[in-house]
Amino acid sequence: MVTPSLRDERGSATIEMVLLVPVFMLLILLLIMGGRFALAQQSIQSAASEAARAASHERGADSEERGLEAAESFLADEGVSCSTVDVSVDTSGKSTDPGVPDQFVDATVSCDVPLGDLALPGVGGSRSVSASASSPVDTYRER
Repeated sequence: MVTPSLRDERGSATIEMVLLVPVFMLLILLLIMGGRFALAQQSIQSAASEAARAASHERGADSEERGLEAAESFLADEGVSCSTVDVSVDTSGKSTDPGVPDQFVDATVSCDVPLGDLALPGVGGSRSVSASASSPVDTYRER
C-alpha cells in the first residue's frame, strides 16, 4: 500500500519559474545596458581621437571644422545611437610659432546614450558618456 506524502509538491516548479523569470529578464536587460555603455564609450573615445588627429594634421585655418567633421563621420560610420552629440575641438596649440615643442590639439566628444527602450525599472531617459583625446602638433611644420 502506498502512503500519501505529507507534502504535496505538485506545482512547485511552476512557482519557481514564475519567481525566477523576472530576475533573469532583469539580468539580461542589465547586461544589454552595460554592453551599450561599453560600446558607446569605446566609440566616443575613438571619435575624440579621430577629431584631435584630424585637427592637428590640417594645415589651414579650418582645422577645428575638420576635427568636428571627423568625429561626426566616425560616429555615423560606427552607427552609435546618441540622442545628442557634442564635439569640442581646442586648436590653440596650433597658434604658436614653429619650433615651440609640446603643443597639442585637444578634442572632447560627449554623447547622450538613450536608455528608454530598455524598459528597466527606475532607468529612463539617457546617460551621458564623454571622452577626451590629444594629438601633438608637429613642432617644425609650417603654420
